[in-house]
Amino acid sequence: MGPEGEEEDPQGGGIEEPVGRRPDAGPPEQLRALAEPLLERGVPTAQARGRAAELLTRLAIPERLWALPPATFSGGEQQRVNIARGFVTELPLLLLDEPTASLDARNREVLLREQMAAIQRQLGEADEGKSAEIAELEKAIANAHMPKEVDDQARKELRRLQRMPEAAGEYGMVRTYLDWLVDLPWALPEERPIDIAAARRILDEDHFGLEKIKRRIIEYLAVRKLSPDGKAPILCFVGPPGVGKTSLGQSIARAMNRKFVRVSLGGVHDEAEIRGHRRTYIGALPGNIIQAIRKAKTRDCVMMLDEIDKLGSGIQGDPASAMLEVLDPEQNNTFRDNYLAVPFDLSRVVFIATANMLDTVPGPLRDRMEIISLSGYTASEKFQIARRYLVRRQLNANGLKPDQVEIADDALRGIIERYTREAGVRSLEREIGRVLRQAAMRVAEGESGPITIADADLLGILGPPLFEDEVAMRTSIPGVATGLAWTPVGGDILFIEATATPGAGRLILTGQLGDVMKESAQAALSIVKNRAVFYGIDPARFERTDIHVHVPAGATPKDGPSAGVAMFMALVSLMTDRTVRSDTAMTGEISLRGLVLPVGGIKEKIVAAHRAGLRRIMLPARNRKDFEDIPEEVRQQLTFTWLERVDDAVSSALEPAKVAEESSADRETVSPL
Repeated sequence: MGPEGEEEDPQGGGIEEPVGRRPDAGPPEQLRALAEPLLERGVPTAQARGRAAELLTRLAIPERLWALPPATFSGGEQQRVNIARGFVTELPLLLLDEPTASLDARNREVLLREQMAAIQRQLGEADEGKSAEIAELEKAIANAHMPKEVDDQARKELRRLQRMPEAAGEYGMVRTYLDWLVDLPWALPEERPIDIAAARRILDEDHFGLEKIKRRIIEYLAVRKLSPDGKAPILCFVGPPGVGKTSLGQSIARAMNRKFVRVSLGGVHDEAEIRGHRRTYIGALPGNIIQAIRKAKTRDCVMMLDEIDKLGSGIQGDPASAMLEVLDPEQNNTFRDNYLAVPFDLSRVVFIATANMLDTVPGPLRDRMEIISLSGYTASEKFQIARRYLVRRQLNANGLKPDQVEIADDALRGIIERYTREAGVRSLEREIGRVLRQAAMRVAEGESGPITIADADLLGILGPPLFEDEVAMRTSIPGVATGLAWTPVGGDILFIEATATPGAGRLILTGQLGDVMKESAQAALSIVKNRAVFYGIDPARFERTDIHVHVPAGATPKDGPSAGVAMFMALVSLMTDRTVRSDTAMTGEISLRGLVLPVGGIKEKIVAAHRAGLRRIMLPARNRKDFEDIPEEVRQQLTFTWLERVDDAVSSALEPAKVAEESSADRETVSPL
């Protein structure tokens, strides 16, 4: 028996007379009528709908609410109606936990979404939901000024998003894709005129020296001014670290009044870093090029491709090959990123690449760029750079004012000569920073008056000198010659040492020499043997003597043909017992016929020799074409000897034979253990 004495349905199928909709129904009857369509939509089976109707009848929530006095509700009758309506609306959701409710996952999701929409409508938040999001995206697409192909693709994806439930796995992926499309700068901004005079002033303000580089940049900007739509070359600055490659790119951006973005390519070994990932992958993103364009928010930015010589390759592909399309003016107007899957015009981007060396840059990629070489700075150039830029920058970095601390000129020159030896100025700036930090400590401790740092103060601040002039000491005995080498961080001097011991005519090579240097040493020894009589050497001496050639700094691998002349001179000096002039350095490849062949890196090698205090340089005669590349200041302080054959080097570099035999105190020998 039921609570009212009626007989219950033995099957539990619901009440006998369902409540219908009547025109004269009161508020409780209206709420019951509202429940019927909700039950029909949200509860899938007849049995479950019967249980829902029975639950509604037994709880009698509408009747109970109407039985309460009006004073119970602070909001009056409308609050009573809203509470009752909310209960009826949520009734199907309450039944989801009933064991008889046989809903599959999709039906449950649909029901939950309907309930959420109903709640949003009651809270007045319906406009902030999905429809508002779609409208916002549609407006953004219209304002993006996309090309027709891209606009069609964006609207197609927008229609997909509109039909897709928010909980779908693809919803977030499509929304992110549309965000990328609308955030990219598709419209070309108004062309800004280039002021050549202002560009020249900016380059002079930011950089000291580099006259040929500045002239080439001004030429580049002049062409861009006269032909904005033309296909300008891709500039690639090649030089050692710290010579100002990146700052030159920033100066170009200032001169062109454009935004500057930097893309670091060092260590990139995945092609997707350039072209982007396909959208089928979780966490897919566009490549670094498109990301930099989005960051710049303009299509005509200046983009610095830093360390392009350090691109790697692996199983994920070859990024250097992907860069071919980016840097080709004939192709990059339709660059296609794998993530976007639509063409993007890169033709108005000013690409500037930097590299320390070109050996690791693939030939096709190198062919797409115009190479501009930056060599190291001379000592006087470093002094001017330090005085004009580095000291001021380090004063600001350490919280000091120019009237509080001053570094004397002799102190700056002392730092350059005794505490740094590099092509660029990074180490010089670090040492200046160390000096100023010590001065900042004194200022913070309350010391009054301007502090002046003199050369005599460097020993107490920076410690013992890191570099000394050891050329004269190293070449004061026969068998030692000074060569010149090129490295990715600039030029350097290289000592070649040779000694003779009793033996069976062997040639011993040490110092971690590469195959090319080993062959140069063997070729040098063969030339000396062939011309032994001409040089006054007993030919039989080679048969009873082992010759040991060593290149110091044995922990550093060395290779290249440039040491051929220096190895030959070390052997001739050893066998003739004549020393090589201590102020002379040499470079050049040799052939078995005794010819001196041209080599590369002349500018960097000469600057390194000048930095080391050498005054005479012997170069291959066929390298005269590189003479103009040497800085004018360096050329005026050095004496050059041009070598056609190895005999020219012997006559120019060897000291005259000594008549009196040197005492044991003046001669350095190798004593047996």
